[in-house]
Amino acid sequence: MSKKTTYFFQEGWMITIQDLSKSYGNIHAIQEINLQIGQGEIVGLLGPNGAGKTTLIKILTGFLQPDQGQVFIDTVDVIKSPHLAQEKIGYLPENAPLYPELNVYEYLQMMADLRHIPQIEQESVIREAICAVKLENDYSRPIKQLSKGMRQRVGLSQAILHKPKLLILDEPTVGLDPTQLVEIRSLLKNLAKNCTILFSTHILPEVEMLCDRVVILLNGKLKADANLADLAKTNHAILILDEQRPDIQKELLSLKGVKAVEVQKTNGPFGIYQIQGNSEVDLTPQIYHLAIQKDWPVRELRRDVPTLESVFNDLAVAA
Repeated sequence: MSKKTTYFFQEGWMITIQDLSKSYGNIHAIQEINLQIGQGEIVGLLGPNGAGKTTLIKILTGFLQPDQGQVFIDTVDVIKSPHLAQEKIGYLPENAPLYPELNVYEYLQMMADLRHIPQIEQESVIREAICAVKLENDYSRPIKQLSKGMRQRVGLSQAILHKPKLLILDEPTVGLDPTQLVEIRSLLKNLAKNCTILFSTHILPEVEMLCDRVVILLNGKLKADANLADLAKTNHAILILDEQRPDIQKELLSLKGVKAVEVQKTNGPFGIYQIQGNSEVDLTPQIYHLAIQKDWPVRELRRDVPTLESVFNDLAVAA
């Protein structure tokens, strides 16, 4: 007998995902995902190809039915009322379907018609979207004449045309040059003042520069969900000794607040120890006192703040 799950929606969350699973034959695309994203957050959705990001986005946007679970977008049940949920979502796919022969304004007129925006409101709505993405000087140009960065702005403008509460962006910075990256980041931060943004990518530095929070999918499972500010507070330390000793790892594990100690392999005589803490407290003072007490030949002792890349790589190896 399958386990029955009681689903609920909590006020204040833009996205609520409960026990969400989807399989394609014997392949488990996503497995029992539980996630809540608050209003006004910029959340990075990370994972390698095949991790389940695309499947999750298709379910969130109402284009794919899950095998089990529930999804709410701002109180709307996506599975029961996909069209109503889609009214609250602006979506920019990785390869936005633009029409190169149209100019920017004509393209947005077409998208406004598809969104059923009343004719009497279209001019003001379109101009507001154009200004939001800083295309005021280019709205009469054919899309085929625009750079990739400017075409991404056009894609963003159609995504915000109907003033959505949630923006879902799939790889929005792929292929952009450094100047275009800075411009798109700035635009997204401004847009986040009025909506929640879920940002799917495999480019870790973009998440660090843009997002408040990161969600990591691996093999269809939710492996991490953390605020980037909290990640920076994670307490690790690196201890390097002039020689390797068999008792060091055990001694370090005896310290208060130490969760794990990894001995790194070296070709030389040095002993290198990566110490993981279970709180925000800096471990280096008590490691230093222990080293003095035990007369360890310390070459280097420093606090080690993990990067998003190191966290991602550790999870990938463990998976």
